[in-house]
Amino acid sequence: MALQHKPTAPHHSAQDALRVLETVTRHSTGVTDTELARQAGLDRERLTTLLRMLRREGYVEQTTDGTYVTGEALVRLGSAHGREEAVRDKLQRTLDRLRDSVGAAVYISRYVDGEVSVTQYADSPATPKVNEWVDFRVSAHATAVGKSLLTQLDHAGRRDHLARHKMARLTSRTITSDKLLLSRLESQPSTVPVLDLQEYAVGTVCAAVPITAGSAVGCLALSLPVEHAHRLRRAADELNRNAAGVLLSLAI
Repeated sequence: MALQHKPTAPHHSAQDALRVLETVTRHSTGVTDTELARQAGLDRERLTTLLRMLRREGYVEQTTDGTYVTGEALVRLGSAHGREEAVRDKLQRTLDRLRDSVGAAVYISRYVDGEVSVTQYADSPATPKVNEWVDFRVSAHATAVGKSLLTQLDHAGRRDHLARHKMARLTSRTITSDKLLLSRLESQPSTVPVLDLQEYAVGTVCAAVPITAGSAVGCLALSLPVEHAHRLRRAADELNRNAAGVLLSLAI
């Protein structure tokens, strides 16, 4: 099944961040921000933003003389031994911080072997996760997660998925017309979060943004009780701004 990977802001941010990391790792004794900007081909303002994120995530550290060196998190992820566990732990810490930052339960989901799979999430008593009352694998048409993943497939891939999973009406807001859904997926801007406004479950609103690393299609999502729906777009924008850190963990 062919995949169509559309460029997104998190994707570009992660690419820029990877260039910065590659430059830092080439300088074992440290590199100045001036030299980083020159070698990575980034303007100072862009570099400052990326370095702030990379330091927060533990990928780079700033020494007492002001130069930048490889951080502990990057060393752990770069090790072949226990890498999978290290990635999972790093993602969980990032999700926990993001949950507290946006004030919502957050999720990582992947499209694996033609199915939707929520691989990790972070919730709390104050930010409860969605009650999965209908299996996410058969309700992609109604969830922000599912729709975000489907937007990253090509037209044939979307049709294949919908042919295998009947579009059941889960709430009065659920789209059950494949023609209408395909039209909306086609016109969804890749840099704008996909929303679910009580389409999957009454009382819950969600948003999702794509995080595609290599050939693996994925997304980062959040959910809120409907009484907090007024916070959804602002939370979704913050989710989008922080997606690069998650994508970076998957790409390293």
